[in-house]
Amino acid sequence: METTDRIVTVRGEEELLARAGHLFTSVREDFLCAARDPDTWSQPAARHAVRDRMRTSGTGAFTVRKLFSPTALADEPTRAHLHRVSAAGALVRISAAPLPHETIIIDRRLMVLAGPATPAGREYTITASPVLLGSVLSLFEAAWETSPPFTSWLTAEAPHLDPGSRAVLQALGSGLTDETAARRLGLSLRTYRRRVAALMTALQADSRFQAGLHAAAFGLAEHR
Repeated sequence: METTDRIVTVRGEEELLARAGHLFTSVREDFLCAARDPDTWSQPAARHAVRDRMRTSGTGAFTVRKLFSPTALADEPTRAHLHRVSAAGALVRISAAPLPHETIIIDRRLMVLAGPATPAGREYTITASPVLLGSVLSLFEAAWETSPPFTSWLTAEAPHLDPGSRAVLQALGSGLTDETAARRLGLSLRTYRRRVAALMTALQADSRFQAGLHAAAFGLAEHR
């Protein structure tokens, strides 16, 4: 474990739990979480602590806000989980923008930031620095304000994709270059790119990556 001024870095979830598990049980008023999907954080201590706090708190005494990427809606078990969390009192929204690194903010006084996955395990940074907390909290609030409740996505009508559009969607998900994808689909490069643009419009996406997220949310692509 490395420690700098008001910043602690640990590696792996086991060390995170051993060295900082008590932080999750200390939550009292406010719990904010931003993650790709609910499975990102596998810490049972965090989930149990928040669940217990929600159960024992009076109305309005404890706030839980969870922000996920559209991939959180890609399969039925995860959608059912979000319904249970929401029924328990948590506010759940879906950000159209990708959420590359996960964040937990506890009572606006402590923060846990997850780094990218590596062969040696993920690094987690724990900090109480007011400057860092303020900056990340501002980003969270900005994303929260522009993100709709997850139920809005579930009630939205999935766009109809013909077989050709589904083939283009599959090609996008495979990571092929435009030239290779067009050749495999028997299309000219210009036609392939025109169909990609039409697909993005149908999925209400501003980028190809976002198109994949939206397709997953609508159940039009495999959950990855």
